[in-house]
Amino acid sequence: MEKPRRLLQQKAEEYNEIFSSFKAEEILAFLFKNHPGKATFSSSMGAEDQAMTHMMATIDNNPSIFTLDTGRLFYETYELIEKTNARYGINIRIFFPRAEKVEAMVNEKGVNLFYQSIENRKLCCGIRKIEPLQRALKGYEVWITGLRSEQSMTRSGLKKAEWDEGNQIIKVNPLLDWSEKQMWDFIKQHQIPYNALHDKGFPSIGCRPCTRAVLPGEDIRAGRWWWEKPESKECGLHSGKKAE
Repeated sequence: MEKPRRLLQQKAEEYNEIFSSFKAEEILAFLFKNHPGKATFSSSMGAEDQAMTHMMATIDNNPSIFTLDTGRLFYETYELIEKTNARYGINIRIFFPRAEKVEAMVNEKGVNLFYQSIENRKLCCGIRKIEPLQRALKGYEVWITGLRSEQSMTRSGLKKAEWDEGNQIIKVNPLLDWSEKQMWDFIKQHQIPYNALHDKGFPSIGCRPCTRAVLPGEDIRAGRWWWEKPESKECGLHSGKKAE
């Protein structure tokens, strides 16, 4: 039976205190025990997400993991999905945007509308990512992410556990306090498969038209929506706000 929203909201606050002294693996084990079949992980197939997938597959032989295929991903990302499924014997579920919404948007505003304005870019992200995410999270109580506070200025205020009002779900960020070095040490130690683009100057990988390699000395998120200011560089997936 699904827990009342108010109860889940209270648990989000409790979990944030509990998880303050927990390691990432301990957080995952706690969630699987207390929310059996109701905790799911959203992977963008980035390095952090691969580390998280390894942990989940080690703890649970049938973890709930999904990714969003916007229709404009890099070939290397699709290749990694296949490698990851084979390595861990899992099936990462893939959610696509509504074809009719993409078609209407592109016919009205153009194929590369996102370069024209922040409003257009957010519209594209909304159709290709946010709406599919809402479908993917439906029926779950806990949304697990691979977010790290070190990734960008827009993620510095996140908590290990918080209530996501927009999706009415407990959102948990087990890797929040991990450093980039800690993440890559973990990946190398366990020989975890990762996106080949990471070795070509892409620390953060999203849609192909909206991602470029970073230059020496640039921030790790500089390659995402590089034509925008840093404070606007989020697609809206992690805003915690209700969709309009």
